[in-house]
Amino acid sequence: MTVTTSAALTAGIAQSADLLHGKPIAVLTGAGISTDSGIPAYRGEGAPPRSDPMTAQRYLANEAARRRYWLGGHLGWRAFAAAEPNTGHIALAEMERDGVVSGVITQNVDGLHLRAGSARVIEVHGTMRRVTCLRCAQVFDRRDIATQIETLNPWLNVPENVVLNPDGDVAPESVDAFTVPSCTVCDGMLKPDVVFFGEYVPTDRFRAAESLLRASEALIVAGSSLVVNSGVRLVERARRRGIPLIIINREPTRADSWAHVTLTGGTGEVLPALQELLA
Repeated sequence: MTVTTSAALTAGIAQSADLLHGKPIAVLTGAGISTDSGIPAYRGEGAPPRSDPMTAQRYLANEAARRRYWLGGHLGWRAFAAAEPNTGHIALAEMERDGVVSGVITQNVDGLHLRAGSARVIEVHGTMRRVTCLRCAQVFDRRDIATQIETLNPWLNVPENVVLNPDGDVAPESVDAFTVPSCTVCDGMLKPDVVFFGEYVPTDRFRAAESLLRASEALIVAGSSLVVNSGVRLVERARRRGIPLIIINREPTRADSWAHVTLTGGTGEVLPALQELLA
């Protein structure tokens, strides 16, 4: 059943609650849950064009690409880090507290589920909060790297109002004068603890996501178009088990035909409504 109109959306939420009632629910979230917090999604209506995403291969091999990455990321870091959890994040955290949701598997790197109060969060694509040295494996807080960038580039002016890309970065005018931060322990190359395009999700993270899903009896997909394979693989596991699958997204997804109910709407509206019915 696919729900599109307002009246039908209300009915679909009620139908979803009936299917989910009394079952521990795993939740898979994507960029669409964070759009109400001011972080744009990768796809769908209103999403900015992304013709040249950063890949792991380019980052490792190309110094200019690293300069572009760190400068753009620093220009957007303040706004990205200042984003606040919205009603969708908060509803999931409260449902976990009440024993309705067993945990959240997120494709997002913004940390908003943890800030909203969710306790069991598996960040399959990593987090912008941490930076790792690729030579000595030292781990840094992103805030400390921001301080290093400002020290290395005292000329840099970070504007108050910026237009964020989905990765939390901003397109810089020029990167030529920018000095890239390095490891303060061994001077090695730094990389944020995120999965770039062209990289695989670390095995331990995906196994943790599978474990959470196995311990649950239903799956909600919230704000993901399921273009990324890691999400599709988890949904496929839920489909094979025949457990209730509810998809909440403003746009069609790759797994709509598998869902028991697809709710075409915003997660900030639908998740609190589900929470009320499942309380």
